[in-house]
Amino acid sequence: MQIPHKPPFIRGYTPLVPRSGATADMLMDFGVVKLLPNDGWETSSDTDEQCWLLAQGSAEISWTVSGAGSEKKTVSRPDLFDHSPWCLSVPAGSTVSIKAGKDGAEWYYAATDNPKKFAPRLFTPEECRSEFRGEGTMRETSTRIVRTCFDDTNRSESNLVIGEVIGVPGKWSSYPPHHHPQPEIYHYRFLPGQGFGLTAIGDTPYIIRDKDTILIREGEVHPQVTAPGYAMWYLWIIRHIDGAHYGPATNTPVFIEDHKWVMGDENKIWAPCKKS
Repeated sequence: MQIPHKPPFIRGYTPLVPRSGATADMLMDFGVVKLLPNDGWETSSDTDEQCWLLAQGSAEISWTVSGAGSEKKTVSRPDLFDHSPWCLSVPAGSTVSIKAGKDGAEWYYAATDNPKKFAPRLFTPEECRSEFRGEGTMRETSTRIVRTCFDDTNRSESNLVIGEVIGVPGKWSSYPPHHHPQPEIYHYRFLPGQGFGLTAIGDTPYIIRDKDTILIREGEVHPQVTAPGYAMWYLWIIRHIDGAHYGPATNTPVFIEDHKWVMGDENKIWAPCKKS
């Protein structure tokens, strides 16, 4: 399912994936909070864990957990292509307050139900695992940068997994094609902004553009490719499901058997003959 969003984000909160109606089965709320210089924003929940990822700008972010005091940190991110993110994860019962800096700030927000008690944590850009994935395989046609803010290895109490991918111009990501039972959200930005890419969700193709959101449901395969000349950034958020956390413990993701071979011997992959 594709959710297009062409205009600039408005001041305040823009809900992109509500946990109701046609998107209730995603099990998460997802949206963007755009703050002008010195704007403030505050939110709290007694039932939901929250995740805040800084897309760009600067801000002071503070968080309070009932009965456990408060903390705050001044954070900044010049842009989302060349700089890794700050990402705050807090449990239910928390209040998060944000005061934008002199240039404003843009945040991505996700929330889902979670009764577990755990300590809040602000993940720094240095703690965000960054890999140049696909390097040395598939004749470099699927090389991309994958940043993982947190998953089961460093945030097992959470019901979420969150990270980013930078799609290199003209190359594939989410490849080889794979699927998993857990719902996943992709949200895209392009450099330059008029860029585009292509994805196939199951057997349905989509042209993806700046600020579009794609919903991936149980068992849907989701490879994608970036148009030549453009860089494609996308945020990915996976919601664990009961009895099946996403990750190695549940053998996810599941690669399509017909295409697993491309991760092997480079010599088996066809390439054009050199011009004589």
